[in-house]
Amino acid sequence: MLSIDLDELKEIIDSTHGDPHHILGLHEAVSEKRRLLVGRAFIPQANAITLVDAADPASRYPMIKIHSDGFFEVTIKDRDEWFLYKLEVQGYGTSWETYDPYSFSPVMSELDRYLFGQGTHYEIYDKMGSHPLTHQGVEGVLFAVWAPNAKRVSVIGDFNAWDGRRNPMRALGESGIWELFVPGLKQYDRYKYEVKTHGGDLLQKSDPYGNFAELRPSTSSLVYDISKHEWNDSEWIQSQKNHSLSAPMNMYEVHLGSWKRGENGRFLTYSELAKDLVPYVKEMGYTHIELMPIEEHPFDGSWGYQLTGYFSPTSRYGNPDEFMSFVDTCHVNGIGVLLDWVPAHFPKDGHGLGRFDGTALYEHEDPRKGEHPDWGTYIFNYGRNEVKNFLISNAIFWIEKYHIDGLRVDAVASMLYLDYGKQGGQWIPNQYGGNHNLEAVEFMKHMNSVLRKRCPQAIMIAEESTAWAGVSRSVEYNGLGFDYKWNMGWMNDFLSYMSKDSIYRKYHHNNLTFGMVYAYTENFILVLSHDEVVHGKGSLVGKMPGDLWQKFANLRAALTYMIGHPGKKLLFMGGEFGQFDEWSEARSLDWFLLQYDHHKHMQDYARDINHFYLNERALWYDDFSHSGFEWINCGDWEKSFISFFRKGAFREETVVFACNFTPVPLFAHRIGVPFAGDYVEVLNSDDAKYGGSGVINTGVMKAEKMPWDGRQYSIGLKIPPLGVSVLKPIVPAI
Repeated sequence: MLSIDLDELKEIIDSTHGDPHHILGLHEAVSEKRRLLVGRAFIPQANAITLVDAADPASRYPMIKIHSDGFFEVTIKDRDEWFLYKLEVQGYGTSWETYDPYSFSPVMSELDRYLFGQGTHYEIYDKMGSHPLTHQGVEGVLFAVWAPNAKRVSVIGDFNAWDGRRNPMRALGESGIWELFVPGLKQYDRYKYEVKTHGGDLLQKSDPYGNFAELRPSTSSLVYDISKHEWNDSEWIQSQKNHSLSAPMNMYEVHLGSWKRGENGRFLTYSELAKDLVPYVKEMGYTHIELMPIEEHPFDGSWGYQLTGYFSPTSRYGNPDEFMSFVDTCHVNGIGVLLDWVPAHFPKDGHGLGRFDGTALYEHEDPRKGEHPDWGTYIFNYGRNEVKNFLISNAIFWIEKYHIDGLRVDAVASMLYLDYGKQGGQWIPNQYGGNHNLEAVEFMKHMNSVLRKRCPQAIMIAEESTAWAGVSRSVEYNGLGFDYKWNMGWMNDFLSYMSKDSIYRKYHHNNLTFGMVYAYTENFILVLSHDEVVHGKGSLVGKMPGDLWQKFANLRAALTYMIGHPGKKLLFMGGEFGQFDEWSEARSLDWFLLQYDHHKHMQDYARDINHFYLNERALWYDDFSHSGFEWINCGDWEKSFISFFRKGAFREETVVFACNFTPVPLFAHRIGVPFAGDYVEVLNSDDAKYGGSGVINTGVMKAEKMPWDGRQYSIGLKIPPLGVSVLKPIVPAI
């Protein structure tokens, strides 16, 4: 006689039961006032199933097939206490043995579920997703996913022939979380979640919290244990405990798939990049590598900015342990690693977050709030606790699990403004009638506050392109709480100026100097990033006017001015050696160009000015206050000439820059200097060893008591064509 309600049997067979553990597995029962056990299993592929005591294989209980679709049951009359068991299954000409997934108790606690619902479970990644573990003495994988509006969620994979009826998950109360422990699974097993919506649709979704994924175009998640890596960077981690704004930061922005390619155009692996890229960055004098997104993404052409695997390093270059080793290698070599992080939007790919349980779960239902029309992507619902928890825990995940030193948050402006990239009628004002996304603002404040307390060493950088006030101000003072902001205004003005033919630059002198008007309103990073060398904008050297010699002279002068200007620095790969073609993610940089003098000289110069920057404390010690910089002459627009100096903690740290942005050399050109004494030229972008014309200053230059540029002392020197002369005072030995 069937021991369960027929309606519940139908729900199991139709795979719509919200709590399959209530029916399936081994349960105590009462018959004729006797306690006994009833075992049930639903395996559509099975012809016969035997329930076997795991501790006593001789105790075997053949199950009866009571429904042709694969529902089996057995009554065990001689036992009344639950025991650990296995199922021996025969079907389709094969047989297998497994522990029953429906014989295990829940793993996620009520507290876990409560904190997640409150948006404050900052380690939820240890609970959600797939996790190899031992549960009740049995090895397997725990799966958990949030899908509150689903009718049913199942784990599907090779292990169950991708049949959503085989492994339906248990709904954990009202949390919206579904959980299932599947015994016997192992690393690299493929899986997805099959979500049955209340409308009857079946969706196959990758794991939002998955630790690894198949190589595109395949979209399955892969079981992977990320807890096994043995780190070697304790010394680095200790040294970075409290990040200082007075530390040097000179970032090399890299797209791992196109920095360099292997034979036949293949991607280099994380391991190969650790052996090749890291020594290069160290030799070139950069302090950090900033990685364009390496989180899993389906389309190469998105450059990683349209993510589907927020917790998965992309399988394009290797597995999670290999990426950890890459980060480890960077740290052992004294190189920080920053990661582009994208909480601004996500793509509509069917296997991704969009309409995850058949409803607008991670996004808004109304497309005026939930979509970016220009990008064809969804916008996160920053007001939903579980979504905020997903994103904040993800930020923490990369910092704590992968030892990432900081995050550069992409497209912050698109988060701050409800009308970003939208026309009238495409957006909804906030409750006060304005265009600020108040929920996104609070999300960023919350995230940065949590990170400041939990991960004080983490560097948080905003790519924010508007005049929003206080991006890098602390939350306590009503800022957004970032450490730094990309200086997009400086970048646009400076590149506009440098791209002008030198005879026209005097009419645009303000583009060169205006950045200092607002230089201290934020903690700025000067950026010449990937966005400036794509979509027909041409390469960095390609933007420079003039013949080949002038192009490289202009680029050397530009990078020297950038090194001297207040603010941290970032340069996109290829700019350091004068890559001629604009960047494409589909191919390697043109490293063969280094056989030609112009490019090799450019690379040598970039290396030397980077090390000069690191060695001169005045260039980074006081980037964010008026006390670290002074103009000497910013008004000589007729000659397209400027001069300034940077100040350190001591007089001898002073560095003077004299910049000539025309191809006409200036001889016996007098500039004011900060104080009396002897000076020496320590860097010249026109040095012949860098491909310049050799207009340099040799020997000691004594400051004369001749007022100039509003200063008591001055020096006459040679200023190179399209070049920069850099001076330092000589402090007499005591």
